[in-house]
Amino acid sequence: MDIRKENKSTILLTSVTILLYFYFGYQLERAQFFRFLTIYAVLFSSYFYFIKKNANNVQFLIGITILFRLVFLFSIPNLSQDFYRFIWDGRMLFEGLNPYLSLPETFINQHEFPVHQAFDLYTGMGTLNGSHYTNYPPINQLCFLMAAFFANKSIVGSVVVMRLLIIFADLGILYFGKKITDHLKIPAHNIFWYLLNPFIIIEMTGNLHFEPVMLFFLIWAIYLLLKNKWVLAALLIACSISVKLVPFLFLPLFFQWFVKREVSFKKGVLKLILFYTIVLGATVALFLPFYASKLIENYSSSVGLWFRNFEFNASFYYLFREIGYLFRGYNEIAIIGKIIPVLTISFVGYITFFRKNTTPKQLISALLFGLSFYYFTTTTMHPWYLASLLLLSVFTKYRFPIVWSLVIILSYAAYSNEIFKENLLLIGIEYTVVYGFLIWELFFKTKFNPKSINTV
Repeated sequence: MDIRKENKSTILLTSVTILLYFYFGYQLERAQFFRFLTIYAVLFSSYFYFIKKNANNVQFLIGITILFRLVFLFSIPNLSQDFYRFIWDGRMLFEGLNPYLSLPETFINQHEFPVHQAFDLYTGMGTLNGSHYTNYPPINQLCFLMAAFFANKSIVGSVVVMRLLIIFADLGILYFGKKITDHLKIPAHNIFWYLLNPFIIIEMTGNLHFEPVMLFFLIWAIYLLLKNKWVLAALLIACSISVKLVPFLFLPLFFQWFVKREVSFKKGVLKLILFYTIVLGATVALFLPFYASKLIENYSSSVGLWFRNFEFNASFYYLFREIGYLFRGYNEIAIIGKIIPVLTISFVGYITFFRKNTTPKQLISALLFGLSFYYFTTTTMHPWYLASLLLLSVFTKYRFPIVWSLVIILSYAAYSNEIFKENLLLIGIEYTVVYGFLIWELFFKTKFNPKSINTV
């Protein structure tokens, strides 16, 4: 092998990748779907090349992990409007106002402007977002407040602050992810299947979704559990929940980790109860500074909308919806939305008690499949939700989240129309690929292409 030629190829591809990320961040519009798709395909190919050719050069992989993210530093997110609401909430806090108690829409309709650039922020977030109470937990709100503290009068400045927080969170994931790979004796470069995935770089760093902050606390907690430091791990899981509520789903899955690993069943149960008490107590404590008589009502109504009203890029739900149309003649989302949590809880209960979850790899796999079931049945599967599955998967032998991160981009075809409309054919292709690959992994293949990906 000609090393100089390999180095030249890597340098050239790195330069091309930087240019493509720059174009993605500063020029591309969400409606340009086919251009979006083409660029993403090239970026995904380069992602595989970098890890395959540099599996033993972790320093290089760390370098491009940081470099590719810094390309987006001053760009305005182009695939999501949520960041405008983030800025609004942070500036509300900065002004001493509780973001959980009011609607942006109310202020604007009354011609009141409680924060700097209020009208621009409301216009940017859209009437749908502005007409609902915020559903972002306390530590997420703290991130928004930091953006307001450093850039209270600049949208671009606020974006830069939040982006740096997300980049630092990913570096924290790198640090503790590397420790977990060492503990599990799996290849160190596995963590880059998350960090260098163009989906993660574009959706998290580029579009300011705070999943990396949630995952930083979660992955830190998992590492501490491996080291038997479960009290601090419980506090960190509470922090993770206080960024995004997703880790609540994981709590039952720790049952065997505490109970079946102890010689005494009674001692294991007691430790588990203390663990849950710390997690729930710390989570409640983080909400207390925002407490008001309307907090629970407003927050629960906002969260409930995701089950009862919203639908996007769904899988089985769309099948259930069509059955409802067939027999009832209208959309049954209100009913189906109540059934889905029951199905998820039942599945999580099954793998909690009837699947072995006592070793680190078994526990992480249980977290992966518990969350996967929820995402497979949910009414709303926004692309950025996939970040959790991607990170968990790198510590297991399963790679279907990587495949999903490639095809989930098809869901953005909905924005290529003047009026938002999903392309159900593309959604069908997306889930056919994902389920096909998952079935292959579960029943026909125990390892995914060992020449290009090391599995555990």
